[in-house]
Amino acid sequence: MQNILVIGANGTTGRIISKILRDSTEFKPYAMIRKDIQKPFFENQGIETRIGDLEEDFSDAFKNMDKVIFAAGAGGGAEEEKTIAVDQKGAIRSIELAKAHKLQKFVMLSSMGTDNPSSVEGLELYLKCKKAADDFLRESKMVYTIVQPGGLTNEKGTEKVEIAKKLKKMGQIPREDVANALVYALELERTKNTSFEMISGENDLKIQMKNYK
Repeated sequence: MQNILVIGANGTTGRIISKILRDSTEFKPYAMIRKDIQKPFFENQGIETRIGDLEEDFSDAFKNMDKVIFAAGAGGGAEEEKTIAVDQKGAIRSIELAKAHKLQKFVMLSSMGTDNPSSVEGLELYLKCKKAADDFLRESKMVYTIVQPGGLTNEKGTEKVEIAKKLKKMGQIPREDVANALVYALELERTKNTSFEMISGENDLKIQMKNYK
């Protein structure tokens, strides 16, 4: 079993990721949480936790980990200082720590629109911070996958998607489908050192990711 650190585990998408990993035969999730009060939710489901705050020192969370999924986010409506602290500085520090601990792969949850942050009114700073983190990961020499979904919904996942380096349209996608894509990307050679945009579509998620270059 590979030990997977889930950063942002207490978020809506992070909780789904943690459950998928818990039910897998290959991975053991470790949910990174900021406070002890968040422990029971995960421990009641048989998911171990690690304490770590992206705005403070969280290096201990990386001990004995094999790979990491970064699914944290301050959210598009967060204050400027918080957005920079979590989505840029926290993400970059996570990459540095993953590299220092010689983790095998870094899977990043990003967003569509990072290629042109000024194009989405109200999300300019958020997308700018995401872009800075994505670019840092690409230059880090770590093995990585960056998943850039459209608008996230809480609908039941279908595992039917449209994936491309650059989609020529906007769209939405259930968080469950994004979570499955992030977990599927943990395979070392799958979508290695690539990024892709992702929305709901007609194609099978696993086939699309298996064949993605």
